[in-house]
Amino acid sequence: MNVVDLAHPAEEVAPKLLGAVLTHEAPEGTVSITITETEAYSGAADPASHAYRGRTRRNAVMFGPAGHLYVYRSHGLHWCANIVTGTDGIASAVLIRAGKVIEGEDLARERRGAKVESPRLARGPGNFCQALGITAEHDGTGLLAGTAVTLSEGEPVPDTLIRVGPRVGVSKAHDWEHRFYLAGDPTVSAYRLSPRAKPAAEV
Repeated sequence: MNVVDLAHPAEEVAPKLLGAVLTHEAPEGTVSITITETEAYSGAADPASHAYRGRTRRNAVMFGPAGHLYVYRSHGLHWCANIVTGTDGIASAVLIRAGKVIEGEDLARERRGAKVESPRLARGPGNFCQALGITAEHDGTGLLAGTAVTLSEGEPVPDTLIRVGPRVGVSKAHDWEHRFYLAGDPTVSAYRLSPRAKPAAEV
């Protein structure tokens, strides 16, 4: 089930994805994670976006249609998952930054490490993908088409629990308040300002 109409700009969809559930039914088992933290990224108007300088082979999925996964490698180390939003042909995606494992915790811990505490299993975009078992092979996956990775409706999140702040660790347009998260949730990642950060006006 589509938890929200994804055919809107990323900054509108990002807070509405809080509480939604991403599920990966892999051969080794199923893991489901409730989303607790997101970040919105647009296209040509967003200096922090992968699509800022136009379409490439790497970012093509960001240009639509909505409802697909855009997966990329961060710093050559971790996979990051984004849900494509907006209008077909215009780049827009929501980075999934953190979540709470609600099904398949044993498998998520096997992927992440035996000593990892439950709140940290999917805290941070790289850890989220590792716990869920998301890699490059899932780039372009349709989340609403009955594939192995699906997006579904979760428990409703009251507006009073949603917080807004600047994006984490980006060097450009770092002060844009496009990060959305659940107040007081232990799975939410810590805010970190990039040492190379500068406002969009200076880009």
